[in-house]
Amino acid sequence: MSVETDTAPAAGAEEREQQSLDTAAARNLTTTTKSEPQMQGISSRWLTRMLPWVDVPGGTYRVNRRLSYTVGDGRVTFVKTGAQVRVIPAELGELPLLRGFSDGGTLGALAERFEQREYEPGQLIVEAGATADHVYLVAHGKVEKVGAGPYGDEAVVGLLADGDTFGGHVLAGPDGAWDFTARAATATTVLALPHAAYQAVAERYDGLRAHVERAGSDGYRPRNRTGEADIALSSGHVGEPDLPGTFVDYELRPRKYELSVAQTVLRVHTRVADLYSRPMDQTQQQLRLTVEALRERQEYELVNNTDFGLLHNADYDQRISTRSGPPTPDDLDELLSMRRGTRYLFAHPRAIAAFGRECNKRGLYFGGVELNGHRLPAWRGVPLLPCGKIPVSRARTSSILALRTGEDDQGVIGLYQTGIPDEVEPALNVRFMGINEQAVISYLVSTYYSAAVLVPDALGILENVEVSRASGS
Repeated sequence: MSVETDTAPAAGAEEREQQSLDTAAARNLTTTTKSEPQMQGISSRWLTRMLPWVDVPGGTYRVNRRLSYTVGDGRVTFVKTGAQVRVIPAELGELPLLRGFSDGGTLGALAERFEQREYEPGQLIVEAGATADHVYLVAHGKVEKVGAGPYGDEAVVGLLADGDTFGGHVLAGPDGAWDFTARAATATTVLALPHAAYQAVAERYDGLRAHVERAGSDGYRPRNRTGEADIALSSGHVGEPDLPGTFVDYELRPRKYELSVAQTVLRVHTRVADLYSRPMDQTQQQLRLTVEALRERQEYELVNNTDFGLLHNADYDQRISTRSGPPTPDDLDELLSMRRGTRYLFAHPRAIAAFGRECNKRGLYFGGVELNGHRLPAWRGVPLLPCGKIPVSRARTSSILALRTGEDDQGVIGLYQTGIPDEVEPALNVRFMGINEQAVISYLVSTYYSAAVLVPDALGILENVEVSRASGS
C-alpha cells in the first residue's frame, strides 16, 4: 500500500527567483571604505606643544647663572621601622650649615641625637619669640608657619610638609628667637635636635665644628633677595662721592643638559610591505603609530625623568603644598604669586576636575582662554592645560606645574637637535637597518630631547594635590 506525500509549498512560502546581485557577492568586486589604524594612547601632549624648543647643535646645553649662595634648602629622607622614624645620616647634608660635609661617621653620630616627637593637629611645635635652640625635620604631616598679619591678626605665611626642615641656623648657635610660630596642621611627626646635643657631637668631631663655622661665615656674604651674589650700587647721591666697585660673579660649575634619546626598532615583513600596501602603505602606517608612541614617551620623560624631568628639577623654594588637600583658588593664587609671568599651568585631568569642584563650592567662575584655536580652562588668565603624564599616587594625590617659558624670559625650554641624518620630523629620524634572513625589514626610530630650567623661579609646583572626590560632595 503506497502513501502519497503532499510536497506542495505552503501558501506564501513559494521560493522567489533572485532578481539582483546580493551583497555578499558584491563585496568581492569592491573595496571597503576604511580608516587609518587608530591608537587610543595618543594624548593632546600640551606640554610638548607649548614648550619653546631650542636647537642644540652640539648635543649639550649649558645654563650659565650668576653665583648664588643659597644652599642647603633641600629636603631630607627618612627610614621608618614600625612607629620609629630615623633620618638617613647623609641626608643631613641638606641642612644649610651642613651642605658639603661628607664625613659619614660624624653625620651618623649626629643623626642618632635626633629625638622623635609627635604632635596633634593644632598643637604648637615652636612659638614666635621663644629661643631658637632646636633643629626640626618634618618626617610626616603638614606644619603651618604662622606670623603676624597686617592688622595684628594671625596669618599663615608658609606650609611645611614631609622632608622639609626649619631651624637649621641653630647649629651656629642658639642666640636668636623664632620669628614665626610652627603649628601642626595635621597629625605630625618631627625629629628634633637640641643645640646641646649638637654641641656634644661637635666636641668629639673637630671637623664638624670647623665646617659649621665656615659655612656660617659664608652665610653673611652680601646677597640679593634671591640669594645671588650682590652687585654693589650707589644711588641718590650728589656731588662726587666714591662709587662702589663691583663685578658680576658667575657659577663656576654651571649645569649642562645632554640630549636624551627614546628609541625602538620597527620591524616589517617584506611580504606585508610588498603585497598589502594598497590603498594604505603598511610601512608608513607602522611608522606613524611608532612615532606617536615615541612622542608620548618623550613627554612622559619631560615630566618624570629623574635627571631633567620637570617634577624633579623644581627648586625646593618653588614647591608649596595645598593647605587643605584639594587644589583651591587660594593655592593656585599662591603658586602664581611665586614668579613673574607664569605662562601655563599643567595638571592631571583629575586635578583640574578637583579644582573645578573647589571653584563650584565657592561660587567662583572657572574661566577660559583661547589657545591655538581651542577653548581651554584658565585661572587668572593663565591656561590650565591637561597633562596625563603627571602621576597620581596611590594616595590619590598629584601635582600642578606652573611654568614661565622661553629663553628671552629666562624660563623653561625644550631642547632638541634638528638636521640629524634621515630626519623625518624635527629631532626624529628613521634609519634603515637592513633585511634579515627571515625577510624582515628593520628600521631604527629615534628621537632626541631634553628640557632645561634657566632660573629657579621659572618652574613651580603645587604638591600634595588631592584629586579624589570627598564623600558627600
